[in-house]
Amino acid sequence: MRQMRLRYAGVCRLCGASLPAGTEAIYESETKTVRCLECATAAKQTMSPDLEPPGDESLSTDSGVAGSSARREYDRRKAKDEEKLREKWGRLGGLAVALSDERPHTKSWDRGAIGEERLGARLNALAADGLAVLHDRRIPGSKANIDHIAITSGGIWVIDAKRYKGRPELKIEGGILRPRVERLLVGRRDCTKLVDGVLKRVDVMRDLVGDVPVTGVLCFVEADWPLIGGAFSTRGVHVLWPQRLAKVLTEQTAGDVDVATMRESVASRFRSA
Repeated sequence: MRQMRLRYAGVCRLCGASLPAGTEAIYESETKTVRCLECATAAKQTMSPDLEPPGDESLSTDSGVAGSSARREYDRRKAKDEEKLREKWGRLGGLAVALSDERPHTKSWDRGAIGEERLGARLNALAADGLAVLHDRRIPGSKANIDHIAITSGGIWVIDAKRYKGRPELKIEGGILRPRVERLLVGRRDCTKLVDGVLKRVDVMRDLVGDVPVTGVLCFVEADWPLIGGAFSTRGVHVLWPQRLAKVLTEQTAGDVDVATMRESVASRFRSA
């Protein structure tokens, strides 16, 4: 990670601000992304010296790099799309690449990676003796991963980061005469399957850690949350935003989980993706 003058225009991975070519910014070689100087300064100011997490080298080898697998998939898909355009247009391939928009499905991986990176930065700022975080961990025996894992004295939090637009809300159908059905909506989009995905990850974690409390979280990074209220839970999964998640995690001080020991145990079973 180093400060440099950008040769090409970019976008801050934390605040989304446009960074024209020639702007002084922080370049992160591990994720191949940039941060504006304002965000870099703010991140330092949010952490006291005693609570400051280890340097980037330690975070990348021990805690994992937030959004790294999504970033790799985006780069792979983007390179494949560009290769197809070059094959199709021959000598004009470079021009075709420059003038063509990214395919929506390819771009969605970039959006997802940015969401994980932003949430990961906020969680790293919370890391201390009583709160440990791991990022982008591979589920044993599966190609799936867990975006973030937070470990407190009260238990383990399995966190899925989503960068969706629209307002998350819980729609409940049935009840007295019919089976109760809970659906997660984001805007007009039915996102109930996201809850199913978190619950599967929670079950895997519970199988590996035994009696330690495990809680699932869906954290929407850029959703249209109301000024008052907004957070809710469905089928035991908390649905909230980064600031609210940070508050919830820092309040988890009651419990007898040995955070350092549990972190090492979870990290050894859920390797970096």
